[in-house]
Amino acid sequence: MLSCVIIDDEPLARKGLVEYIQDVDFLRLEGEFDNPLKAADLLMQQKIDLLFLDIQMPKMTGLDFLRNLSNPPFVIFITAYPQYAVNGFELNAVDYLLKPFSFERFWKAVLKVKSLSEPAKAQTASNEKPTAEYIFIKSDNKLVKVYYEDILFVEALQNYVAVHTRDKKYITYLTIKGVEDNLPADRFLKIHKSYIVSLARIDSIEGNEVRIGAHSIPISRTSKEEVMEKILQNRYLKR
Repeated sequence: MLSCVIIDDEPLARKGLVEYIQDVDFLRLEGEFDNPLKAADLLMQQKIDLLFLDIQMPKMTGLDFLRNLSNPPFVIFITAYPQYAVNGFELNAVDYLLKPFSFERFWKAVLKVKSLSEPAKAQTASNEKPTAEYIFIKSDNKLVKVYYEDILFVEALQNYVAVHTRDKKYITYLTIKGVEDNLPADRFLKIHKSYIVSLARIDSIEGNEVRIGAHSIPISRTSKEEVMEKILQNRYLKR
């Protein structure tokens, strides 16, 4: 998955790019901005793989903005002025889209980025230490190995927690916060003060509850919007 950002001062151009990005399963849009200065904080705080960057914009051009990035992502320039293409490629832009451009032309450009990014991502992955796919918890006076993929949800029970798996329920003397801190945040989400759920195990969302098999688990009313956004993760298909 390639995280990407749009910087373009034309609302219609941004709208078209958003629609194109939503049609590509290996792209994830992290933000859209009408000028480079507004995007600077996001690019400094978050790892972005691909930047769709307009050239002619008020206050700062896309070319000047790119020159000032210390560790720039892959860049595809988008502009209505073909004379800027040479300058763009001198800054190691991957491609150059001349407005208005078709989805076919867009697809060709992002495939080029994908092919360039895969060796880099593979090298990064090979350098990373493998992460454990399980935790140990103490239950019934013994240490039990519980695999992440088997966990459905975790439930707070006063001074204990219940770890519900596909096969059984383990009662252990832990806090819900202690369990949350030791589960991978990209796979588990605290949706209520008393519940952590496995995102992959959610079958449906009904009102203020999620369904996991035969279990109905409440979503906190005070943080429902944030919880829904994290559960759906741009995978909600709507007309």
